Amino acid sequence: MSAVKPSQFPYASLVTLSGMVGKLDNSVLEYVNPEKPTHDHSSVYYKRFFVSKFELNEHLIEAQFSSPMAIQNGDVVRVVGQTKDRTLQVLAYINETQQTQHSENWAVLILGAIFFLAVAIGLLNSELVLEGAVIPRLFLIGFCIVALYMGYRAFLIREAVKLLQG
Repeated sequence: MSAVKPSQFPYASLVTLSGMVGKLDNSVLEYVNPEKPTHDHSSVYYKRFFVSKFELNEHLIEAQFSSPMAIQNGDVVRVVGQTKDRTLQVLAYINETQQTQHSENWAVLILGAIFFLAVAIGLLNSELVLEGAVIPRLFLIGFCIVALYMGYRAFLIREAVKLLQG
């Protein structure tokens, strides 16, 4: 196990692990939109997260992606992530046995952050904010916080991908 603190992103310590997958447990988290009509079973109303829990050299690993991980018991993998409650939360991985690599799309997160910042700038120029109304200011702060978090996650995933490739 090696801990790496990238110089370009000093506030997040990323951990890189490699080894053989053991005790693999795949599951699906499914969230249903509460506004879903009872007669419609379209996938539009569902949000699925594929969760894989496994051991890698006696370390507990948990990966949550929008598509299933391409791993099996006995595969040799390299993962990069953050440690949380003695479990490594995977941001990106390479399966050396199956020659596959996966991470979430950090570019989409950047575009989302830009969108939320654009909405915040639009709110900043509204008359209600200029008059000092509380609710529009709360929305302004909320949109800025969401944009910052999305940008942070995007750069964190990007650093994880760089660590895997380098």
